[in-house]
Amino acid sequence: MATAAASFTFSAFSSAAKLHRNPKHLSLSHSLNPIRSLRTRLPHPHSIKTSTKITAAISVGDKLPESTLSYFDSDGELQTTTISDLTKSKKTILFAVPGAFTPTCSQKHLPGFVEKSSELKAKGVNTIACISVNDAFVLKAWKADLKIGDEVLILSDGNGDFTKAIGCELDLSDNAIGLGVRSRRYAMLVEDGVVKVLNLEEGGSFTSSSAQDMLAAL
Repeated sequence: MATAAASFTFSAFSSAAKLHRNPKHLSLSHSLNPIRSLRTRLPHPHSIKTSTKITAAISVGDKLPESTLSYFDSDGELQTTTISDLTKSKKTILFAVPGAFTPTCSQKHLPGFVEKSSELKAKGVNTIACISVNDAFVLKAWKADLKIGDEVLILSDGNGDFTKAIGCELDLSDNAIGLGVRSRRYAMLVEDGVVKVLNLEEGGSFTSSSAQDMLAAL
C-alpha cells in the first residue's frame, strides 16, 4: 500500500512538473480565467429540458381529486371555490399555466380562452377556469393588467396542492428566473368531475392546450 501511494504521489508530481515546464498542456482559458472556463461548461438555462415523457397522475376517465382554490371576485373580496363546485353536474374547462405575467401565458394561452369563451360556452361549456401556482394577489394583478372580465375564472393554487394531486407539477428551480415548482401547461374538459379530454404539454410548451384545441375536442 505504501509503495502504491508513493507511486501515485510521484506520478502526480511528475505531471505537475511537466505542465510547469510546458504550459502548452494548459488551455489559455483554463490558466487565465477559470471562472469563464466553468461558465462555458455549464448548460445555458434555455437548454435545460424537462422530462421528455409526458405523464401525469390523472388521466382521461379519472375523477378529479377535491381541492380548494382561491380568487378575488369583482368586488375585490377574496373567495374560495372547490373542484366539486367547479365541476359537479357541469361541463367545465380547466387549463393551467406555468405562471402569471410570463410571455406565452399572457400573450397566447389565457387571451385565447378569453377570445373563444363565447364559442366554448355555445358548445355547452358552463365554466372556463385558469389555474396557476401563484398567489391570489398576483393573479388579481395579472387579470387587471390583461383587462379580463368574467369570461375566464382565474384561480390560485398557491401551494400547488391541486397541481401535485393530479401529478402536473413542473420543477423550474434550476431556471435563473427563480420560478420554483409550478404547473405544467394543460387544458382539460371535465364533465361532472370526470376528465373527458386531457391535453398535457411537455413542460411549458404550447402546442395542444389552446382554446382552439378544446373547441375541436367538443
